[in-house]
Amino acid sequence: MKLPKRNFLKKVFLLLSLRNIVKNAGVTTGAFYGYYRSKEELFAALVDEAYQYLLGNYKAAAEGFEQLSPKEQMERMGSVGRECMQKMLVYMRTHPEAARLLLFCAEGTPYASLIDDLVEQEIQSTEHYGQMLREQEKTVPAIDQRLEHILVTGMVNVYFEIIRHNMSEEDSDRYLCELNDFYTAGWNKIMGQ
Repeated sequence: MKLPKRNFLKKVFLLLSLRNIVKNAGVTTGAFYGYYRSKEELFAALVDEAYQYLLGNYKAAAEGFEQLSPKEQMERMGSVGRECMQKMLVYMRTHPEAARLLLFCAEGTPYASLIDDLVEQEIQSTEHYGQMLREQEKTVPAIDQRLEHILVTGMVNVYFEIIRHNMSEEDSDRYLCELNDFYTAGWNKIMGQ
């Protein structure tokens, strides 16, 4: 059965009826149920691999960063995040429909939490980094948790704006570097470095 990704790309998951899905796929409802038990299962088949890749890549980058020596962490604070986001953007450029489904159409599914999951991972990483700096006897001012959450949420969302705007590979790579420089400088200032 041809997977009707285009159906989901037009509407958020909650607003799309199974009737329209099968109609646009050119199959009967009975044929649909021969492949999937529900539209939720179909959506999972379309996006789960991308969700697992994006979240797994982000977690692996954070864990790898935390395993670096304190000196390496301070030297590579911005570059590890940039490398991680570059991998994620390459993946999303090579899997554009799955990426757009995840980022813009997943409301009402378990996959709608992707941004929140990435934000939570980044907050944990930021807190670990601040603790490492304190252990190195660096002065790190207390960061209000609300401000930290706002900044991290904005940062994660702004990187995905590159996908929302369908930028060319050249532009997306350039903007990624500029955004990374901006956020690295901002975090260094907030963390007193």
